[in-house]
Amino acid sequence: MQSKHQSDNQSVLNPGVGRSEVFGWAMYDFANSGYASVVLTAVFSAYFVGVVASDPTLGTLWWTLALSLSHLLVMLTIPLIGARSDRLQRRKGLLTMTTVGCVVCIAALGGVGPGAVGLAVVLIIASNTFFSWGESIISSYLPSLARPHAIGRVSGWGWGLGYVGGMLTLGLCLAYVMHAQSLGQAADQFVPVTMWITASVFGLAAIVSLSLLKDRPGTQPDELTAWQRLRQTWQAAKQYRDFVWLLACTAAYMAGVAVAIALAAIYAQQVIGFDEAEIIILIFVLNIAAIAGALALGYGQDIIGHRAALAVTLLGWTATCFIAASVTTKGGFWVAGVIAGLCMGASQSVGRAMVGVLAPANRLGEFYGLWTLATRFASIIGPLAYGLLTWLSLGNQRLAMAATASFFLVGLVLLLPIQIKRGQAAANT
Repeated sequence: MQSKHQSDNQSVLNPGVGRSEVFGWAMYDFANSGYASVVLTAVFSAYFVGVVASDPTLGTLWWTLALSLSHLLVMLTIPLIGARSDRLQRRKGLLTMTTVGCVVCIAALGGVGPGAVGLAVVLIIASNTFFSWGESIISSYLPSLARPHAIGRVSGWGWGLGYVGGMLTLGLCLAYVMHAQSLGQAADQFVPVTMWITASVFGLAAIVSLSLLKDRPGTQPDELTAWQRLRQTWQAAKQYRDFVWLLACTAAYMAGVAVAIALAAIYAQQVIGFDEAEIIILIFVLNIAAIAGALALGYGQDIIGHRAALAVTLLGWTATCFIAASVTTKGGFWVAGVIAGLCMGASQSVGRAMVGVLAPANRLGEFYGLWTLATRFASIIGPLAYGLLTWLSLGNQRLAMAATASFFLVGLVLLLPIQIKRGQAAANT
């Protein structure tokens, strides 16, 4: 007779899927979160603007341009990569390739010093491209691991463990930064070491993840080439109209999320007055809040519904933007940071789960590739709009932050037409 725990495990996971495999899948979120937390958000972004470029206004524009170029490259490539992975029924080899590429580029960022703007831009473009490819590929595993009614909570497990990985990497970096500052070292001396710490954590955790993951295809794919499959998907867009609405909604709200990821540290440093150690502590706390948000709405979306759960996060993001734009004290910005953390973990987890619900079982890589296309388009529009508005307003980042709320409000409007049951029926035909 099966135990209650075994029965519950089988009700959550698909037949033949073991807990070790799900742990391996979630462990990849643990591995790559350090890159997002340390390189894109907390440390290198502020270092690039303040030290490498040494011009806050121009540096912010260069930073957003570098990220935008990387996202454009991902947009041009990821749908084809996803479709090809479906046709070949192999994802693990592609995931290994993207992981190695990203880890090598992160380590190379340790060689970027003051004035090396060109080198930094090239490495950011390359590292973020590899990171984005890997993020799409690992997400496409989700529907083959979890049953439809539990896909939200399993996605939440991954995002939650991911933020634990981000906190671990941030914690190690914070310890080193505080030690280096106590010795009187400058940023160009201790920031390179944080890049090597981040690369090491990513690489070691990814080895664990890749050793446990399996190539687990869905139903047998057709014999169409990757290009033919993509063309067929676009031609059949009306059949998947709820998925198309989700892509439009994602492109809108993720533009705002991308601003938070790419520019939170820059805003905290240039507008509020945080130093390097305070920024790392802020992002560390943001990660704790993100774990709570991912888990709470990971389980919550399986109860209240995916659309309602996403709407809650978009309202929270809107409030965050207005609070951050209006506060003048570090304490006030901490409030905005905690709300942003709760919403960040929840909105990304809910969005990934919704794709799994609306995607056909034999085209997971392709549909997650299209979702990644939408998120990377958003990552071009959001930070670039912020950077340009900051530049045009002669450095008024408060105005740019307030304007970011419009992305979340547009996403809320585009969320309204989505009907999950209709979309699931289309995916199963």
